[in-house]
Formats: sequence, structure tokens, C-alpha cells
Amino acid sequence: MNDFYEILGVPKNATQDGIKKAYRQKALKFHPDKNPGSKEAEDKFKEAANAYEVLGDPEKRSQYDRYGNTGPQMNGQGFQDINDIFQNFGDIFGDIFGQARGGTNASNSRPRKGADLTTTIEISFVESATGVEREIQFNRLIHCQDCNATGAKKGTQVQTCSQCHGKGSVFHSQGFFSVSSTCSKCRGKGKVILEKCPACDGNGRKNAKRNLKVKIPPGINTGGRLRLSSEGEEGEKGGPAGDLYVEIYVTPDKRFKRDGNDVISNLTVTMTQAILGTRIEVETIKGREFVDIIKGIQNGDRIKLPGQGFTSVRGYGRGDHFIEVTVKVPEKLTRRQDEIMREFAAISDDVVNRPVAGFFERFKRKPTNTTDKH
Repeated sequence: MNDFYEILGVPKNATQDGIKKAYRQKALKFHPDKNPGSKEAEDKFKEAANAYEVLGDPEKRSQYDRYGNTGPQMNGQGFQDINDIFQNFGDIFGDIFGQARGGTNASNSRPRKGADLTTTIEISFVESATGVEREIQFNRLIHCQDCNATGAKKGTQVQTCSQCHGKGSVFHSQGFFSVSSTCSKCRGKGKVILEKCPACDGNGRKNAKRNLKVKIPPGINTGGRLRLSSEGEEGEKGGPAGDLYVEIYVTPDKRFKRDGNDVISNLTVTMTQAILGTRIEVETIKGREFVDIIKGIQNGDRIKLPGQGFTSVRGYGRGDHFIEVTVKVPEKLTRRQDEIMREFAAISDDVVNRPVAGFFERFKRKPTNTTDKH
């Protein structure tokens, strides 16, 4: 097994700060995120962590200097799982890469970003087309002002845990093995609150109601989400707030349908209106307006209202409003209507059914098949 000092590239009389600095350099050089897929870098990364686990602890280092690799400071075969390294030395990686991949017990004492929140707003079809402003109310955790988010009673201070010396974990030697466990006194936080803040019960945060006006842009559809930065829960230990995500639900409208950025509606006209043409008032997402029905419009034809659809949610372009026409044919006609339609059919040379005779008219007709009996 290689010498731990050689692995880290430090002399045997190196200071603890020097050993930590050397390990940080090795960790940065062979970090898996910087060497994706490299088995050699992964092995070097584990090797450096095993060396630092011993040399980074004064007590283990002293035993190593006396007994070498067979001393009680050795913990079996060292780190086999990279996640275990992040769990134990995540505070060091947090300094290097901004935050620990897996976190450590000691890192619990650091400020952490608050959780993101999600809420839903229901709007009408027309509001989704025109845009609308809504006021919402929700609960979130905020920093306790009484204790300045420390969790300690006003006038008192948070103290470094005397049992783990702020590390959040303690080591127990069992023969040739050294076992790490979460500190029972500070519960892995590395800090101890002697007197809890009564306003937040020592949590450093408390629940509060938040009223907020939300501008919903035109063109948004069901499933669309708005991100409101820093409107989520405020973080632990004075950390920054998370974000608030507003999910949109658009209630269906019997008058309109949406097809991309186009609006679709239906219009029923009579047979005579379709034949002769007319001017009819219709509903649009902007209100009521008149449209011209041209002579001879057919069932299923569309009338286009340019630019009266949805604005693109991306801010450019606008859809159209299409009115689908249904021509309604009367199911029953008066006698006069029937006569007029038959006159029209005759002029147009259309073959139609003969009129159905009434009850008394059938008896007035002269029989066509008769036989003289002599």
C-alpha cells in the first residue's frame, strides 16, 4: 500500500492546513465530475480520500506515524463508494465546487437554499388570451427575525458542539477499525443551541402568510408555469430563498376552442341566410362583433378573423379566429314554405319527392285501376 504522505504529495512534517490544502488539490484534479468515465481518475480520487481520512485527523495521523498501515487508524479497505467520500468530506467539496454532491453532517451548519414551492391559479379562456393579474396567498417558511435565523434565543449565541468539535460526526475505534457516526449531541449539525428562540422554537425559520400579485401573460395555456424567483421558502441558517412556481389551469369555454394560437368557434346559420347572405353578430375573445356571411356559403366553410387569436406566449406572432359555419336545414315546413321550395326546385330542375297527400285528398283522387263488370 502506498504511503499516505506520498499520495497527497506532502512531507511528513506537513501542517494540518498543508495536508488539507494538498487533499483539496488532489480532489479537484481527480474529481469525477471533471473526469467523467475515467476509472483511473476515480481510483486516484478514492486513494486521496483514504489518505486524507487518516492524515486529516490528528489522532489518526499520530497512530499512522507510529504503526503505519497496520495501525488502529485504518478502516478496513478504505472508501469503496464515491458517495461515501462525499458524505464524509462534502464540506471540502462544497468549498471547491460550490456545494457538496452528497453533503456531510458538518455541512448542515452552512446556509442552504430554501425549498421551491408550487401553487395553481385557475383562469378563464378569455383571460388566458388577454392576460390577467391575480393576487394569491400562500404559506412559506421565512427567516425568524427574532433570532436572525440562528435559532438561538435573543441575547444568546450558537456554540460549536464540544463533542464533535463542529464536524457533525464522531469516530469510534473498534480494534483495527474506525467507525464514523453522526454526533448524538448536535445531531450532525456541528452546532449546539443552548437556549432556543421562542418565536421559531430553535428552527431559525417560521411559517408566514405571503400575499403576492401575479401577472399572467397573454397566450398561456393549461400546464404553463411561471417562475417567480426567490418567492419560495427562505433557506436554513439564513440561506437564500427558493422559487415559487405558478401552474396555470384554463377552464374550458363552451363558446371557444384553442388550436395552437388559433381560436375556433361555431356559428349556425339558416338555409336562407346561407343562400342569400347576411350579417350576423358573433362572439370573439375580444367581445362581440359583426361578420359578413357571403351568399352561397357552404356547410363546414370557415370564416377567418385575422389576428384575433392568441398572442404567442413567447412574445411574437398572433393566431387567427376561425368561425366554422353550420347550415341548418328546417325539419318541417309550412304549406306555403313547401310550395315556394317546390317552385324553386322546379326552376332549378331539381328532382324532389312528390308532396304527401292529406287524408281527405286521398279520397278525392279518381281511382286509376278500375275494372268494368258486365
